[in-house]
Amino acid sequence: MFTTDSIPIINPTGSDEEYSALWGVAGPVAKQSLWLVHGLSRRWEDFSPILCDLTAWWHVHAYSHRGHGESTRTPGAYRVADYVPDLVAAVKAAHKKCVLVGHSLGALVSMGVAAQVPDLVTAVVLIDPPGPRFLATLETSPYGTIWAAMQKLAGRKDTSAVAREFADVRVPGAQPGETIRLGDFRDAASLRFVARCLRDLDPGVFDPPLKKHWLDGYDVFAIAKRVKCPALLIVADPLYGGMLPPEDANPLAAALPDCTRVDLPAVGHLVHWQDTPSTLRLLHSFLNSL
Repeated sequence: MFTTDSIPIINPTGSDEEYSALWGVAGPVAKQSLWLVHGLSRRWEDFSPILCDLTAWWHVHAYSHRGHGESTRTPGAYRVADYVPDLVAAVKAAHKKCVLVGHSLGALVSMGVAAQVPDLVTAVVLIDPPGPRFLATLETSPYGTIWAAMQKLAGRKDTSAVAREFADVRVPGAQPGETIRLGDFRDAASLRFVARCLRDLDPGVFDPPLKKHWLDGYDVFAIAKRVKCPALLIVADPLYGGMLPPEDANPLAAALPDCTRVDLPAVGHLVHWQDTPSTLRLLHSFLNSL
């Protein structure tokens, strides 16, 4: 059903002799194209919960970002703005109008692509993109601890051991001074998938967000204003780990010229894993409205 595929990219840190590419899969050919764009530390398989369903309607493409999965490493070039040209080049090379569905980092990248090549993007779905105010206070959220722990584990090949160590990471709880073991609120199978993603991850991808220059050269709200196609903004619940709190979600929804916003109470950041039925329902409802 799916075939392995690669997309050549320009590697600013590699030699001219190297073949630099994003690696992933493409589904059966269909009239309309849909690109799935994953989040930080994940890989194209992150969309497994929704992948097969979408191929019944769309020509689906899913690739791993630079520094992720089997895709090319680009040390020192992992700001959000660095990822955008890769997908712009891929969409241009396909010579076909498409829909972009991005989660987290992938949502920011998708928005950047939609702003740069409006003639090729017919709609964009933004699943809980991390907001600038959220990222500015990253150290006060569990993600500051989680991403720092992931960076230390990235590149290790002992998946089972990494999954166990990751489960033992303690993150800030709801009460002052409280910490909670990650494995007590994330299931073991999901943590093992994270460990497998970390196996093929360049630890350097975490430097920009942890050092707070991930958004350098990428103005979230200015770019949002340049997105001319319809946009579906799916907002996870900040109380359950969502990365788009109201102080980010409200101005983002206002900046997008044609925005349909849906908030999902009691659903965390990994929307397509934690509430797959709602994710598919929202995707089909929105995409069939185009």
